[in-house]
Amino acid sequence: MLEYQDIEKILPHRYPFLLVDRVTELEPGKSASAVKQISGNEIFFQGHFPGRPVFPGVLQIEALAQVGGIALLSLPENQGKLPVFAGVDKVRFRGLVTPGDTLHLTARITKMRGDFGFGEARAEVDGKTVCEATLMFALIEAND
Repeated sequence: MLEYQDIEKILPHRYPFLLVDRVTELEPGKSASAVKQISGNEIFFQGHFPGRPVFPGVLQIEALAQVGGIALLSLPENQGKLPVFAGVDKVRFRGLVTPGDTLHLTARITKMRGDFGFGEARAEVDGKTVCEATLMFALIEAND
């Protein structure tokens, strides 16, 4: 299990863009599962339906991509690289995510071709899928 401080050592993101609170399972280079607690104090709730706050779908996709990035960057040969989006496909939002929810995030890397990775990702709340997507990553050198 990786805590927030451990995740900061792997991903280049920082608050408010680090959207993973804890990694619960990790199979380096293959898959990762993580948790994001949705707090009503998040800055984006001030403007995203303030009367009925909803965790933005685009941030759900970003959180899933970060979990995929953790799976990829956990391999020694990928350390020091940056995982950037190369594409997003087959996105489906199946439910609302609101303050107080615990978002369970899972990403599985399905294929690697050189520095390009492909994966399937899913977010759940209370055992129900709220978001799913196929993600494509490019691993780039951090100093480029």
